[in-house]
Parts: sequence; C-alpha cells; structure tokens
Amino acid sequence: MWYILKVAALFTSAIIALRLMGKSVMAQVTPHDLMAIVVIAALVTNPMLVEDTYQTLLAIALVTGLHILFAKLTLYRRANTWILGEPTILVKHGKMIRENLARCDISVAELLSTIRSKGFPDIRFVQYAILEPTGDVSVLPKDDLYPVTPRDLKLSVPCTGVSLALVVDGQIQKKNLQRIGKDEDWLKDRLKEQGYTDLKKILYASKPESEDRFYVDSGDG
Repeated sequence: MWYILKVAALFTSAIIALRLMGKSVMAQVTPHDLMAIVVIAALVTNPMLVEDTYQTLLAIALVTGLHILFAKLTLYRRANTWILGEPTILVKHGKMIRENLARCDISVAELLSTIRSKGFPDIRFVQYAILEPTGDVSVLPKDDLYPVTPRDLKLSVPCTGVSLALVVDGQIQKKNLQRIGKDEDWLKDRLKEQGYTDLKKILYASKPESEDRFYVDSGDG
C-alpha cells in the first residue's frame, strides 16, 4: 500500500512541478527547460525503481492508471484549469501585454519568433496571440487581413467531397473503389486514358467523391 501511495504522490508532484514552470516549457523547449524536465523525470522515477518484477509491473499499471485518471479529470472545467491552466492573451490588437509575457516566462524575442513562424512578419498584423493550455500559441490576424473566401465574393462553390485514394504504391484500394461504385476494370481504363498501363509505376492515384477529375502521381516529381 505504501508503494502505491508513493508512486501516486511522485506522479502528482511531477505534474505540479511542470505546471509551476509554466506553459512556456511545453511551448518552446529551451536547453534549460529540457534539462529541468529530464531531471524531474529522473528524480521522480528513481524512488520507484525496484528489482522486484511484481513491483515494476505494479508501477507501470499505476502510472498508466494515473495518466488515464488525469486525462479524464481534464474533461471537467475546474480540474482542467488546475491541470492544464487557462489560455493567456499575449498580444491584443497588435500590442503586447507585458504582464502576461512575464507571468508565462516568454520573452519578446520568443514571442516574435513564434509569430513569424505562424506567417506574420509584423506584430501589427496580429489581432490576438494566445498561449493555449497545451503550450501552443494561436495567432489570429486582424479582420481586414483574413484571406478572401468565395462566400465573401458571393460565389457558389460545389462540394467536392473527400478525395479517395484508389492506388497507393502500385496497389489498388478496393474498398475505396467500392465506395464510389466502380470496379478495377474502370480504374484501369481511366489510367490508360492518362497513359498509365503499369500499376506498379503509379505511386498514388485518387478521385474526389463528387467529381469526375482523376489525379495520378507517378512519383517522378
């Protein structure tokens, strides 16, 4: 019983330690972040190590059970807030929030680097940058920078459906052929129309469910 309580306490303390280090640890793992995680993992697992096979299997089962338990707890709002935390706004209307950057241990350089990696060369283009509980940074552009869509232009666009793979690495995907109501003879005829007589030379071939278009890739670049 004591061993079970020890494993549970060590697992929980490791989660608390990672939470105290902040969401930035999961967002961008710097050398000191990585070392902190590795050392904590080593310190936590060291007291669990035993020579007895039964206790080793028990520890594996306990850690698996605790992981499932914490995953289930994240489905509840209060527990989710404690385990994962809440989203934090880092940029609002093109302006950085110094207090939130400091609280999340994110430097201006790190934030700008993340924003650039999301495709925004200038912070003025950003409506919101939000540090999510998972450690990822969501970047939302200003309203006038969203790409124009067919709906904006009042254009009707037909639904193409899912593109189904019919040939993969020279192998016919029979189930997908059945989904579109076709057989292998139909497929081979369509391939011949495009100049392909040897299935083995086809890396990938697909067709949208609701279109007659046919895509073939031989893998030659």
